[in-house]
Amino acid sequence: MLCAFALLAACDNGPSPAATAQAVRECPAIRSDPVRIAAGTFTMGSDQVYREEGPPRLTRVGGFWIDPHEVTNAQFAAFVAATGHVTTAEKPVDPALFRVPRDQIPPELLQPGSAVFVAPDRPSTRFTDWWRYVPGANWQRPEGPGGPEAEPNQPVVHLSHDDMTAYARWRGGRLPSEAEWEYAASAGQPASAAQPGADAANSWQGVFPVNNEQSDGFYGIAPVGCYTPNANGLYDMTGNVWEVTADYYRPGHDTADRDTPRGPSEADAYDPLNPGLVTRVMKGGSYLCAPNYCQRYRPQSRQGRDPGLGANNVGFRLVYDRPSSQRD
Repeated sequence: MLCAFALLAACDNGPSPAATAQAVRECPAIRSDPVRIAAGTFTMGSDQVYREEGPPRLTRVGGFWIDPHEVTNAQFAAFVAATGHVTTAEKPVDPALFRVPRDQIPPELLQPGSAVFVAPDRPSTRFTDWWRYVPGANWQRPEGPGGPEAEPNQPVVHLSHDDMTAYARWRGGRLPSEAEWEYAASAGQPASAAQPGADAANSWQGVFPVNNEQSDGFYGIAPVGCYTPNANGLYDMTGNVWEVTADYYRPGHDTADRDTPRGPSEADAYDPLNPGLVTRVMKGGSYLCAPNYCQRYRPQSRQGRDPGLGANNVGFRLVYDRPSSQRD
Protein backbone atom coordinates (compact mmCIF):
# COMPACT_ATOMS: atom_id res chain seq x y z
CA MET A 1 0.00 0.00 0.00
CA LEU A 2 2.75 2.50 0.88
CA CYS A 3 4.25 2.38 -2.62
CA ALA A 4 0.89 3.06 -4.25
CA PHE A 5 0.06 5.88 -1.85
CA ALA A 6 3.44 7.48 -2.45
CA LEU A 7 2.66 7.69 -6.17
CA LEU A 8 -0.95 8.84 -5.92
CA ALA A 9 -1.80 12.47 -5.31
CA ALA A 10 -4.85 13.13 -3.16
CA CYS A 11 -7.81 14.45 -5.06
CA ASP A 12 -11.43 15.29 -4.33
CA ASN A 13 -12.44 17.06 -7.50
CA GLY A 14 -15.76 15.31 -7.98
CA PRO A 15 -16.60 12.41 -10.26
CA SER A 16 -14.52 11.41 -13.23
CA PRO A 17 -16.13 11.29 -16.69
CA ALA A 18 -16.79 7.59 -16.06
CA ALA A 19 -19.31 8.56 -13.39
CA THR A 20 -21.37 10.73 -15.71
CA ALA A 21 -21.19 8.97 -19.08
CA GLN A 22 -24.42 7.48 -20.35
CA ALA A 23 -24.64 3.87 -21.45
CA VAL A 24 -25.70 3.24 -25.05
CA ARG A 25 -25.77 -0.55 -24.89
CA GLU A 26 -28.58 -2.80 -23.70
CA CYS A 27 -27.47 -5.36 -21.13
CA PRO A 28 -29.64 -8.44 -20.50
CA ALA A 29 -30.06 -10.02 -17.09
CA ILE A 30 -27.89 -13.13 -16.70
CA ARG A 31 -27.76 -16.04 -14.27
CA SER A 32 -25.29 -16.21 -11.39
CA ASP A 33 -25.08 -20.01 -11.06
CA PRO A 34 -21.43 -21.16 -11.02
CA VAL A 35 -20.20 -22.89 -14.18
CA ARG A 36 -18.46 -26.27 -14.04
CA ILE A 37 -14.99 -26.28 -15.64
CA ALA A 38 -13.71 -29.80 -16.29
CA ALA A 39 -10.09 -30.72 -15.61
CA GLY A 40 -7.77 -30.43 -18.58
CA THR A 41 -4.61 -29.02 -20.09
CA PHE A 42 -4.01 -25.76 -21.94
CA THR A 43 -1.16 -23.51 -23.02
CA MET A 44 -0.71 -21.03 -20.18
CA GLY A 45 1.08 -17.77 -20.83
CA SER A 46 2.08 -15.95 -24.00
CA ASP A 47 5.20 -14.45 -25.56
CA GLN A 48 3.26 -12.20 -27.96
CA VAL A 49 3.03 -8.95 -25.98
CA TYR A 50 4.67 -8.57 -22.56
CA ARG A 51 7.67 -10.50 -21.28
CA GLU A 52 6.15 -11.13 -17.84
CA GLU A 53 3.36 -13.18 -19.45
CA GLY A 54 5.68 -15.92 -20.69
CA PRO A 55 7.06 -18.32 -21.42
CA PRO A 56 4.03 -20.25 -22.65
CA ARG A 57 3.91 -23.86 -21.50
CA LEU A 58 1.43 -26.73 -21.43
CA THR A 59 -0.30 -26.69 -18.04
CA ARG A 60 -2.67 -29.07 -16.30
CA VAL A 61 -5.56 -27.76 -14.19
CA GLY A 62 -8.00 -29.74 -12.04
CA GLY A 63 -11.76 -29.26 -12.27
CA PHE A 64 -13.65 -26.53 -10.41
CA TRP A 65 -16.73 -24.31 -10.52
CA ILE A 66 -16.48 -20.58 -11.31
CA ASP A 67 -18.85 -17.64 -11.14
CA PRO A 68 -20.11 -16.68 -14.61
CA HIS A 69 -19.52 -12.98 -13.89
CA GLU A 70 -17.63 -10.72 -11.53
CA VAL A 71 -18.98 -10.28 -8.01
CA THR A 72 -21.51 -7.45 -8.21
CA ASN A 73 -22.35 -4.60 -5.87
CA ALA A 74 -25.67 -6.28 -5.09
CA GLN A 75 -23.94 -9.52 -4.11
CA PHE A 76 -21.39 -7.71 -1.98
CA ALA A 77 -24.12 -5.62 -0.34
CA ALA A 78 -25.85 -8.84 0.77
CA PHE A 79 -22.59 -9.94 2.39
CA VAL A 80 -22.21 -6.61 4.20
CA ALA A 81 -25.83 -6.71 5.40
CA ALA A 82 -25.36 -10.24 6.75
CA THR A 83 -21.98 -9.74 8.41
CA GLY A 84 -21.51 -6.03 9.08
CA HIS A 85 -18.21 -6.14 7.20
CA VAL A 86 -16.43 -2.77 6.84
CA THR A 87 -14.06 -2.60 3.88
CA THR A 88 -10.48 -1.40 4.02
CA ALA A 89 -11.35 1.69 1.96
CA GLU A 90 -13.91 2.69 4.60
CA LYS A 91 -11.33 2.72 7.41
CA PRO A 92 -8.72 5.37 8.29
CA VAL A 93 -5.27 4.61 6.89
CA ASP A 94 -2.60 3.40 9.30
CA PRO A 95 0.23 5.98 9.13
CA ALA A 96 2.77 3.24 9.85
CA LEU A 97 2.29 2.02 6.28
CA PHE A 98 4.17 5.07 4.98
CA ARG A 99 7.27 4.38 7.11
CA VAL A 100 7.89 8.09 7.60
CA PRO A 101 7.01 10.43 10.50
CA ARG A 102 3.31 11.20 10.62
CA ASP A 103 3.87 14.94 10.19
CA GLN A 104 5.33 14.22 6.75
CA ILE A 105 2.16 12.50 5.51
CA PRO A 106 -0.48 14.68 3.80
CA PRO A 107 -3.57 14.45 6.07
CA GLU A 108 -5.88 13.58 3.17
CA LEU A 109 -3.88 10.40 2.52
CA LEU A 110 -4.80 9.16 5.99
CA GLN A 111 -8.54 9.51 5.36
CA PRO A 112 -10.59 6.50 4.27
CA GLY A 113 -10.56 6.30 0.49
CA SER A 114 -9.28 4.56 -2.61
CA ALA A 115 -7.72 5.05 -6.05
CA VAL A 116 -9.90 6.54 -8.80
CA PHE A 117 -9.21 7.08 -12.50
CA VAL A 118 -9.58 10.76 -13.45
CA ALA A 119 -9.05 11.51 -17.13
CA PRO A 120 -6.30 14.12 -17.68
CA ASP A 121 -6.78 17.25 -19.76
CA ARG A 122 -4.00 16.35 -22.20
CA PRO A 123 -2.18 13.24 -23.42
CA SER A 124 0.24 11.74 -20.94
CA THR A 125 2.22 8.54 -20.47
CA ARG A 126 2.54 8.96 -16.67
CA PHE A 127 -0.07 7.01 -14.73
CA THR A 128 0.22 9.50 -11.86
CA ASP A 129 -1.51 12.00 -14.18
CA TRP A 130 -4.73 9.98 -14.21
CA TRP A 131 -4.81 8.07 -10.91
CA ARG A 132 -5.83 9.90 -7.73
CA TYR A 133 -6.31 8.85 -4.14
CA VAL A 134 -9.83 10.08 -3.45
CA PRO A 135 -10.97 10.34 0.20
CA GLY A 136 -14.45 8.86 0.50
CA ALA A 137 -14.17 6.62 -2.56
CA ASN A 138 -15.27 3.06 -1.74
CA TRP A 139 -17.45 0.25 -3.05
CA GLN A 140 -20.62 2.22 -2.34
CA ARG A 141 -19.37 5.43 -4.00
CA PRO A 142 -16.92 4.23 -6.68
CA GLU A 143 -16.07 7.72 -7.96
CA GLY A 144 -15.94 9.33 -4.55
CA PRO A 145 -18.39 11.46 -2.54
CA GLY A 146 -19.26 13.62 -5.55
CA GLY A 147 -20.16 10.65 -7.74
CA PRO A 148 -23.25 8.45 -7.98
CA GLU A 149 -24.01 5.45 -5.82
CA ALA A 150 -22.78 2.08 -7.02
CA GLU A 151 -25.05 0.35 -9.53
CA PRO A 152 -26.32 -3.01 -8.18
CA ASN A 153 -25.44 -5.02 -11.31
CA GLN A 154 -21.97 -3.59 -11.84
CA PRO A 155 -18.82 -5.31 -10.55
CA VAL A 156 -17.90 -4.32 -7.02
CA VAL A 157 -14.61 -2.39 -6.88
CA HIS A 158 -12.37 -0.63 -4.33
CA LEU A 159 -11.79 -3.80 -2.32
CA SER A 160 -8.62 -5.03 -0.64
CA HIS A 161 -7.47 -8.63 -0.72
CA ASP A 162 -8.80 -9.03 2.83
CA ASP A 163 -12.24 -7.81 1.72
CA MET A 164 -12.30 -10.28 -1.17
CA THR A 165 -11.27 -13.26 0.93
CA ALA A 166 -13.79 -12.35 3.64
CA TYR A 167 -16.54 -12.40 1.01
CA ALA A 168 -15.19 -15.68 -0.38
CA ARG A 169 -15.35 -17.37 3.02
CA TRP A 170 -18.94 -16.19 3.47
CA ARG A 171 -19.90 -17.59 0.07
CA GLY A 172 -18.06 -20.88 0.55
CA GLY A 173 -15.66 -20.16 -2.28
CA ARG A 174 -12.17 -18.84 -2.82
CA LEU A 175 -10.15 -16.67 -5.15
CA PRO A 176 -8.99 -18.65 -8.20
CA SER A 177 -5.39 -19.51 -8.84
CA GLU A 178 -3.90 -17.73 -11.84
CA ALA A 179 -3.87 -21.01 -13.77
CA GLU A 180 -7.54 -21.73 -13.01
CA TRP A 181 -8.55 -18.22 -14.03
CA GLU A 182 -6.58 -18.26 -17.28
CA TYR A 183 -7.76 -21.78 -18.17
CA ALA A 184 -11.40 -20.74 -17.73
CA ALA A 185 -10.88 -17.47 -19.60
CA SER A 186 -9.01 -19.01 -22.54
CA ALA A 187 -11.82 -21.50 -23.19
CA GLY A 188 -9.78 -23.49 -25.68
CA GLN A 189 -8.79 -20.50 -27.81
CA PRO A 190 -5.17 -19.73 -28.75
CA ALA A 191 -3.48 -16.61 -27.47
CA SER A 192 -4.01 -13.43 -29.47
CA ALA A 193 -2.68 -9.89 -29.15
CA ALA A 194 -5.73 -8.33 -30.79
CA GLN A 195 -8.08 -6.02 -28.92
CA PRO A 196 -11.48 -7.68 -28.43
CA GLY A 197 -14.29 -6.40 -30.61
CA ALA A 198 -16.82 -3.94 -29.22
CA ASP A 199 -19.31 -6.77 -28.73
CA ALA A 200 -16.82 -9.00 -26.94
CA ALA A 201 -15.44 -6.88 -24.09
CA ASN A 202 -15.49 -3.51 -22.38
CA SER A 203 -12.14 -1.91 -23.20
CA TRP A 204 -10.90 1.52 -24.27
CA GLN A 205 -11.48 2.43 -27.92
CA GLY A 206 -9.45 5.43 -29.04
CA VAL A 207 -6.33 7.09 -27.67
CA PHE A 208 -5.87 6.47 -23.96
CA PRO A 209 -6.22 8.38 -21.64
CA VAL A 210 -7.86 11.36 -23.35
CA ASN A 211 -10.22 10.02 -26.05
CA ASN A 212 -12.58 7.11 -25.46
CA GLU A 213 -14.80 6.57 -28.47
CA GLN A 214 -17.13 4.32 -26.41
CA SER A 215 -18.00 2.13 -29.38
CA ASP A 216 -18.50 -0.74 -26.90
CA GLY A 217 -21.28 1.27 -25.23
CA PHE A 218 -19.57 2.46 -22.04
CA TYR A 219 -16.98 4.97 -20.91
CA GLY A 220 -16.41 3.28 -17.55
CA ILE A 221 -17.51 0.06 -15.90
CA ALA A 222 -20.32 -1.87 -17.57
CA PRO A 223 -22.92 -4.01 -15.81
CA VAL A 224 -22.08 -7.71 -15.81
CA GLY A 225 -23.25 -9.69 -18.81
CA CYS A 226 -23.28 -6.92 -21.41
CA TYR A 227 -20.91 -8.69 -23.78
CA THR A 228 -20.77 -12.05 -25.50
CA PRO A 229 -19.65 -14.83 -23.11
CA ASN A 230 -16.72 -17.06 -23.97
CA ALA A 231 -17.09 -20.73 -24.93
CA ASN A 232 -17.31 -21.67 -21.23
CA GLY A 233 -20.30 -19.36 -20.74
CA LEU A 234 -18.27 -16.84 -18.73
CA TYR A 235 -18.78 -13.09 -19.05
CA ASP A 236 -16.20 -10.29 -18.92
CA MET A 237 -13.15 -12.48 -18.48
CA THR A 238 -11.33 -9.78 -20.43
CA GLY A 239 -11.93 -6.07 -20.00
CA ASN A 240 -14.44 -4.35 -17.68
CA VAL A 241 -12.44 -4.77 -14.44
CA TRP A 242 -9.22 -6.55 -13.59
CA GLU A 243 -9.81 -9.68 -11.52
CA VAL A 244 -7.60 -10.53 -8.55
CA THR A 245 -6.39 -14.10 -8.07
CA ALA A 246 -4.96 -15.93 -5.06
CA ASP A 247 -1.41 -16.19 -6.47
CA TYR A 248 1.52 -14.03 -5.47
CA TYR A 249 3.11 -12.10 -8.32
CA ARG A 250 6.49 -12.56 -9.94
CA PRO A 251 7.33 -11.65 -13.56
CA GLY A 252 7.13 -14.63 -15.87
CA HIS A 253 6.12 -18.25 -15.36
CA ASP A 254 8.13 -21.10 -13.88
CA THR A 255 8.44 -23.57 -16.76
CA ALA A 256 8.70 -26.48 -14.30
CA ASP A 257 5.45 -25.54 -12.54
CA ARG A 258 2.97 -27.17 -14.92
CA ASP A 259 0.72 -29.41 -12.82
CA THR A 260 -1.97 -27.40 -10.98
CA PRO A 261 0.41 -24.45 -10.50
CA ARG A 262 -0.11 -22.08 -7.59
CA GLY A 263 2.55 -19.51 -8.40
CA PRO A 264 5.55 -18.44 -6.32
CA SER A 265 5.71 -18.54 -2.55
CA GLU A 266 5.34 -15.30 -0.62
CA ALA A 267 9.10 -15.36 -0.01
CA ASP A 268 9.80 -15.69 -3.76
CA ALA A 269 7.27 -13.07 -4.87
CA TYR A 270 8.61 -9.91 -6.48
CA ASP A 271 6.96 -7.00 -8.28
CA PRO A 272 9.41 -4.64 -10.04
CA LEU A 273 6.75 -1.91 -10.10
CA ASN A 274 6.31 -2.23 -6.32
CA PRO A 275 9.65 -3.64 -5.12
CA GLY A 276 8.86 -3.10 -1.45
CA LEU A 277 5.47 -4.79 -1.62
CA VAL A 278 4.26 -8.38 -1.99
CA THR A 279 1.51 -8.18 -4.60
CA ARG A 280 -1.10 -10.60 -6.00
CA VAL A 281 -1.66 -11.50 -9.64
CA MET A 282 -4.60 -9.82 -11.33
CA LYS A 283 -5.85 -10.88 -14.74
CA GLY A 284 -7.75 -9.85 -17.84
CA GLY A 285 -7.33 -6.09 -18.06
CA SER A 286 -10.06 -3.49 -17.60
CA TYR A 287 -12.13 -0.83 -19.34
CA LEU A 288 -8.98 1.35 -19.29
CA CYS A 289 -6.93 -0.96 -21.55
CA ALA A 290 -6.23 0.38 -25.03
CA PRO A 291 -3.92 -0.63 -27.89
CA ASN A 292 -1.74 2.46 -27.44
CA TYR A 293 -1.11 1.95 -23.72
CA CYS A 294 -2.32 -1.23 -22.01
CA GLN A 295 -2.77 -4.27 -24.23
CA ARG A 296 -3.99 -6.33 -21.26
CA TYR A 297 -7.47 -7.22 -22.55
CA ARG A 298 -6.43 -10.87 -22.91
CA PRO A 299 -6.64 -14.03 -20.77
CA GLN A 300 -2.84 -14.26 -20.63
CA SER A 301 -2.37 -10.74 -19.26
CA ARG A 302 -1.09 -10.38 -15.72
CA GLN A 303 0.07 -7.66 -13.37
CA GLY A 304 0.79 -7.35 -9.67
CA ARG A 305 -1.91 -5.82 -7.47
CA ASP A 306 -1.38 -4.07 -4.14
CA PRO A 307 -3.37 -6.23 -1.69
CA GLY A 308 -4.28 -3.29 0.55
CA LEU A 309 -5.30 -0.54 -1.88
CA GLY A 310 -8.46 -0.75 -3.97
CA ALA A 311 -9.14 0.94 -7.32
CA ASN A 312 -12.19 1.59 -9.46
CA ASN A 313 -11.04 -0.76 -12.21
CA VAL A 314 -10.28 -3.84 -10.08
CA GLY A 315 -12.76 -6.53 -8.98
CA PHE A 316 -12.89 -10.31 -8.60
CA ARG A 317 -14.90 -13.49 -9.06
CA LEU A 318 -14.91 -16.72 -7.09
CA VAL A 319 -14.22 -20.37 -7.77
CA TYR A 320 -15.55 -23.34 -5.80
CA ASP A 321 -14.31 -26.85 -5.10
CA ARG A 322 -17.82 -28.28 -4.69
CA PRO A 323 -21.18 -27.68 -6.39
CA SER A 324 -23.58 -25.32 -4.67
CA SER A 325 -25.76 -28.21 -3.45
CA GLN A 326 -22.83 -29.40 -1.29
CA ARG A 327 -21.96 -25.92 0.00
CA ASP A 328 -25.36 -25.07 1.50
